Amino acid sequence: MKKRVVIGLSGGVDSSVAAYILKEQGYEVTGLFMKNWHDTTGLLQSDCHWEDDLMFAEMVAKKLKIPFHMVDLSEPYRQRVVDYMFAEYEKGRTPNPDVLCNREIKFDSFAEEARKLGGDFVATGHYCRKETISVNNTLIHRLLAGKDSNKDQSYFLCQLSQEQLSTALFPIGDLVKPEVRKIADELGLATAQRKDSQGICFVGKVHLPTFLQQKLAPKKGDIIEITEKSVYPTCEDGYPMGEVSEDWLKSITEPFKYQPDTGIKVGTHNGAHYYTIGQRKGMNVGGYTEPLFVIATDVEKNIVYVGEGHSHPGLNRKGLLIKEDEIHWIRRDLKLNDLESHEYMVRIRYRQQLQKARLFKRKEGIYIIFDLLQRGIAPGQFAAWYEEDEVIGSGVISG
Repeated sequence: MKKRVVIGLSGGVDSSVAAYILKEQGYEVTGLFMKNWHDTTGLLQSDCHWEDDLMFAEMVAKKLKIPFHMVDLSEPYRQRVVDYMFAEYEKGRTPNPDVLCNREIKFDSFAEEARKLGGDFVATGHYCRKETISVNNTLIHRLLAGKDSNKDQSYFLCQLSQEQLSTALFPIGDLVKPEVRKIADELGLATAQRKDSQGICFVGKVHLPTFLQQKLAPKKGDIIEITEKSVYPTCEDGYPMGEVSEDWLKSITEPFKYQPDTGIKVGTHNGAHYYTIGQRKGMNVGGYTEPLFVIATDVEKNIVYVGEGHSHPGLNRKGLLIKEDEIHWIRRDLKLNDLESHEYMVRIRYRQQLQKARLFKRKEGIYIIFDLLQRGIAPGQFAAWYEEDEVIGSGVISG
C-alpha cells in the first residue's frame, strides 16, 4: 500500500517540484494550501495576495493530477506567530516569524490538518535534508543543510522537534535552485518562472513600522549618537587563563547599557520598538559621511542609540546568552549538561556564514562565545548551532 503524504502547496516553484518528486517516488500525494494571512495593512503594493498563491497552487495540483484542498489557519497564525511578533517588538526584541511559523504552523497546525486527510507524512519545499540514524537503539532524525548553499533553509527549521521531524519530508533538499526551475519548466508548471516570496512568512514584504502600528502606537523619542570617543563596549580576544568563570561569561555577553548623557541628540523617531540592532534605514538623519546604524534601543525610555559607520565598535559583540527556558535541542542525545562546553559552528541570522564559537552550559543557560566579533547581535533572534552540516540545537538570544 502506498504511503500517503500531504504537501504544503504554496503557489511557488519549490513546493510544486517537491510535489512532483514525491509522486515520482511512489507516494500517494495530496496538495494542501494554507491560507494564513489576508490583512493588507503595511503590505507593499508590489506583493501578491494569497488569492494569487491559491490560483497557482490549484494549477499545479491540476497539472500533476493530485487531489487539492485548502485550509484556513489564519487564526492560529495570528495567535502564535503575529501576536508573538508584536509582543517581542514591544519589549524591544527582534523576533524571527519564519522560525516560529515552521514550528507552530507548518509542522504543527498544518500537520494536524494533514493527518485529518490521511497523511502519513508532511512535506514542504524547504531546501534542507533529513536523515534518520540509530543511536543506542533509538531512532534519531538529523536535520541537515540543503545541498544548495545559497538557498539552505535549515536555519528556519532550527526549532523543530524530533516528533515533528519524524513525519517530515524535504524532497528538494538534494537539489539546487536552477535544477528546481529546470524541472518545473520541463513539466510546464505554471510556477516555473514565478518569483520567490519575500518578507514575513505568509504575510509578505511589509513596511515594518506601518505593520507594527496595528498594535504598537507611534511614540516620539530621541535618537542619540554614541561616538567612538564616548563610552562604548570593549571586547577581548581569546579566553581567560585557567577556568572560564561565570563572571567572565556574563561580562562578555551582556549587552552594553548606554545612557542619554553619554551621547548627543541628533534627531527624533516615532517609536524605539520599531527599530532593531544593526538597522541603517528609517532614521532620517542627514549630514554624516558614513551611514548611521542602530547600536541599541531602550523601549522604556523610548531612545534609539546610533553610531556612525560600519566599523563603529557598538555594532560588535563577542558573545551572547540563551536563557535556560529558551534552549532547544534537536539532538537531545547531544544536550550539554551544566559546566560542560563544546565547540560548534553558529549562525545568528539567515544567510549568515557559519561562525566558529564555543558553547558554555551554565545553570542560567548557554553562553555562546565567538572566535570573531559578531556584528548586529539582536535580542529575540535565534542562534542555531551546527556540527558540520547538521543543526544540533537553537535558542532565542536573550540580550
